[in-house]
Amino acid sequence: MTARTMFTILEEASRKWGDVAALRQPEGKGNYRAYTFREYEQAVREVACGLRRLGVLKGENVALYSDTRAEFYIADLGIISSGAVAAALYTSYPLPDQVKNLLAAGIKTAFAEDAKGMESLRAAAGGSLDPIRWILLTGDAAGSDAVTLKGLRETGRRAMQEDPGLFDRIRTEIQPEDPAILYLTSGATGEPKMGLAAHSALSANADMGPSALGLAAGESTIVFLPSAHIAQRVVMEMVTLRLGVTVWFSESLSKLPLEMKTIRPQFFLAPPRVWERIYASIGAEIRKKPKLSQKLFHGALGLGLAAGRLKQAGKPVPPHLKAPLRLADWLVFSKIRERLGGRMRIAASGAAPLGKELADFYSAIGMPLIEGYGLTEGGVATLNPLDRPKSGSIGKPLPGVEVKFAGDGELLLKSPCLFAGYYLDEASTAAVMRDGWLYTGDIAEIDAEGYLYITGRKKELIVSSNGKKIYPARIEGL
Repeated sequence: MTARTMFTILEEASRKWGDVAALRQPEGKGNYRAYTFREYEQAVREVACGLRRLGVLKGENVALYSDTRAEFYIADLGIISSGAVAAALYTSYPLPDQVKNLLAAGIKTAFAEDAKGMESLRAAAGGSLDPIRWILLTGDAAGSDAVTLKGLRETGRRAMQEDPGLFDRIRTEIQPEDPAILYLTSGATGEPKMGLAAHSALSANADMGPSALGLAAGESTIVFLPSAHIAQRVVMEMVTLRLGVTVWFSESLSKLPLEMKTIRPQFFLAPPRVWERIYASIGAEIRKKPKLSQKLFHGALGLGLAAGRLKQAGKPVPPHLKAPLRLADWLVFSKIRERLGGRMRIAASGAAPLGKELADFYSAIGMPLIEGYGLTEGGVATLNPLDRPKSGSIGKPLPGVEVKFAGDGELLLKSPCLFAGYYLDEASTAAVMRDGWLYTGDIAEIDAEGYLYITGRKKELIVSSNGKKIYPARIEGL
């Protein structure tokens, strides 16, 4: 893995898979606007040059206030490729908190999903955001002083026509160690902070994708998680770009079940809550069926759970289980998998810890959930092996990631994906970064086969009067 900028990753993707669809944005009534990898690269060039023409400087923080959509991806990489720093906000946070973040990050230019989002922030700010230059990803800017993404791209196109060497000069200014993203994070020490990630850290994480996931160009995924979150930003925006995977954007959570059936993704990342909802809906349907069907389901599930335990232990499934398991798969499990499109090769759980019971269920039906571990300060660091995931484990370190443990069991990480530090906060950075190691704040264990398990948070550790250490997270899990 070599240190590169994020535009290099996009340029390589465009060169390899130019006419393959990179992004598919829903436009209603089952229609999608497709962007090929070549169109994606061109749009990013235009945004980058348009921002420079508007006066956005290298190293300047530029905000993104939008749900996850194709235009967000284009704006995000456009900001990064201009040499500026992309600072995405969680749209679900209270508006006063959003305003506070914009002011703390010194934002002079901000992208909003539409005029409504822009006006809601302005109204909450009471005039404190008036100096900000606004760019709308969608909709019309009529009646406001904002510009549209379309207008910004036109500005960028004209700039490149007038000065054909403009973009090449911009890209030569950007070094791999320059910051690319400003994350809003709870921080390893618990207080809200903003974390900077460099081009080199993001590109190194993206380069871990091929060996970790093994997805092929043109395979599909559906995305819906907030792009301010590292799991969505790194895995579903940057790793998919590195692999040539087509990203379909979900129209809404309510439409996601139908989208799964029609798009039939090979890869899907969701938090445990979504997997819980699917599990609960299956259980509710089974309870409505005749007693015989219920008995068939539970009998099949028992076979699947037994086989899953053997596989996790690295043991072969004995012949006396194989035949009834094939029948159970045909009669029961294949029907459940079909609800999720029937082509799922990698079903991943991220953004929060996954319960063992939930993991065991999906393993039993022949669709094991692949759990990993990442954090803003350390990037995506571990993943379960696709051929043998273990329930309850966060997997093994990705290539290039080193782990060790402090005396109290705290998990320490070293890799090229570590963040560059907290924004304007050297003291907090020094508290979590020591001698090149990131102190994650998570208490962890490792088994004989190298699988890691998070057992608690250091800040939540309770030491009883007899000196015994108690981890609330472990009790909650039980």
